[in-house]
Amino acid sequence: EKNVVQAEIDFIKAMGVEFKTGVEVGKDVTIDDLRKQGYEAFYVAIGAQGGRKLGVPNEDAKGVLSGVDFLRGVNLGSEPKLHGKVVLMGGGNVAIDVARTAKRWGVYSVILYCLESRDIMTAAKDEIAEAEGEGITINNSWGVKEFVKNPDGSLKSVVLKKCTAVFDKDHKFNPTYDEANLQEVPCDY
Repeated sequence: EKNVVQAEIDFIKAMGVEFKTGVEVGKDVTIDDLRKQGYEAFYVAIGAQGGRKLGVPNEDAKGVLSGVDFLRGVNLGSEPKLHGKVVLMGGGNVAIDVARTAKRWGVYSVILYCLESRDIMTAAKDEIAEAEGEGITINNSWGVKEFVKNPDGSLKSVVLKKCTAVFDKDHKFNPTYDEANLQEVPCDY
């Protein structure tokens, strides 16, 4: 919640930390410049993440959004006004944040699908429980095969395929699927 984040920022400021926003390291200032100013240690937090494409057909449909872009829009007050049925992909904290935010914005149906089985989801367990407590349905072991467009280019549905394994024998991310086990889920976003 924004008030909790602000309280944390205020606490850090009270400890004497100075925040400089709108500064691009490497463009506006360099590490060498900072060293010349007397700084001896540096913490680099990359932030400003971008959403990832899935590389599946029709992900250019109107209504297909990245979670990071949606959350950024909400925080900047420029979020798309979601309505209808929202289907999310992801098993991490960003996906849970998107699901909970969409639900709080009044979307009547928010369903989350993720590649991982419940026991290996990367989202915090308490976040998962709170999301379900808010009425968000979580379906494990599914991945996107493709998006289906309406004639006007808007999103009609998402076709999902059953994920049989997320990691290979060397425990590297390498999902495998049962391409015969599909489901098509109607959605607006």
